[in-house]
Amino acid sequence: MRITCALAVLTAANMLNNWLARSPAMYVVICVIATAVLLMIARWDGLTPADLGLDAAGVRRGLRWAPVLVAIVLLVLLVLLAVPAGREAFRDGRAADLSLGRMLSGALVRVPFGTVLLEETAFRGVLWAMIRRRHGTAWATSVSSLLFGVWHLMPSRGINRSNAAVGSVFGDGQAGVAPTVAAAIVATAVAGVVLCELRRRSGSLLAPMTLHWAVNGFGYAFAWGAARWWLDG
Repeated sequence: MRITCALAVLTAANMLNNWLARSPAMYVVICVIATAVLLMIARWDGLTPADLGLDAAGVRRGLRWAPVLVAIVLLVLLVLLAVPAGREAFRDGRAADLSLGRMLSGALVRVPFGTVLLEETAFRGVLWAMIRRRHGTAWATSVSSLLFGVWHLMPSRGINRSNAAVGSVFGDGQAGVAPTVAAAIVATAVAGVVLCELRRRSGSLLAPMTLHWAVNGFGYAFAWGAARWWLDG
């Protein structure tokens, strides 16, 4: 019952964000409200802050992981940027058209307080803890990661048109939409497994939150910068 309620909240948030939330501010508001409701469901289910990786000890462990995770992401992005073939991964029309202010708002507000807050609280926090208590860690990681992949079904439509690297693989026309969406679901499900394992090993929700923000936030900024200084055309 409580897992079903959590899934209903996520379904509503996904639909609102992809169909109705046209402004960045509304997106963040929806994510914050959905996060608050999920935490109330977790409390209703009897989960403690420690179960969610949000107790004081968990936060301290997460803070120790954070600088290492950020450094790893930055190193990977810099290596990609240094290699011509890897540089093409940053060719993204969504970031290229943004002003400096909107790029910073995306990387420092929309991503951490919208995307990361909701997705990590939902998939590595509440759902993972609820399923783990009932069926064990393996089931918690498998199910929450699969749901994380499905979560990206709607937002992945159109990536083959906005991202040149994706379009070159699947085609940038209508025929490329279905394979792009399928690949996005698989890729994000695999990413979900990595984030769940990071959550388990660190004992903190802050660790996967940091990694998620670093990948999305720095990726956003690098794509914006690449369009202006490092990519031709």
